[in-house]
Amino acid sequence: MYLLQIANKNYSSWSLRPWVLMRELNIPFEERLTPFPTASSWDLYRPFSPSGRVPCLIDDGWAVWDSLAIVEYLAERHHGVWPVEAKARAWARSAAAEMHSSFTALRGACPMSCGLRVKPFPMSDALKQDIFRLGDLWNDGLARFSGPFLAGAHFTAVDAFFAPVAFRAQSYGLSLEGAAAAYPAQLLALPAMREWYAAGLAETWREPDHEAEAAAAGTIIEDLRASA
Repeated sequence: MYLLQIANKNYSSWSLRPWVLMRELNIPFEERLTPFPTASSWDLYRPFSPSGRVPCLIDDGWAVWDSLAIVEYLAERHHGVWPVEAKARAWARSAAAEMHSSFTALRGACPMSCGLRVKPFPMSDALKQDIFRLGDLWNDGLARFSGPFLAGAHFTAVDAFFAPVAFRAQSYGLSLEGAAAAYPAQLLALPAMREWYAAGLAETWREPDHEAEAAAAGTIIEDLRASA
């Protein structure tokens, strides 16, 4: 059985991506959660992850240590990771790769913290551009492939890559136009997303750097997490 090494569910957007994909596609795996340390994760995560980061998938002693590489590794072994139709698959891979490498303003200004509700500070031009691009991308996929997921009728890896954005939209009240406006709710309603969210709310530990990032993003108006 696969072993998926992850970090805190409240914070770890990168861990969420392969986790929710494997859960939704019913790919069996064992989860091992190692909470983020304060400062560098290198010493803590290096024993199982060559990069000193998570997520990391272990298969029969073999490590795959990047979220996109994990998805491709799974796609070679399991049906349904990417869309079957070639053009839909190419679009989905392009969109997932863009999420993997871009949207830096969104990541910085709206760090993932599932249990918080935040009134964000006024948006920078870079954040406005990221949100515009996000809506444009989602509306394109939903129109091309007729939804309700980005590349068609079924949840695939491209949706998994935008799953953390659904939590960000919920936490920061991000608004989008057109069909994209309803897409975060579509993701949040998935059984695996509800499972992840409940576990994130139940976490009692706090990592100071992640907490500071959320506080710097705006005014925290509600904290739904279990008491530390």
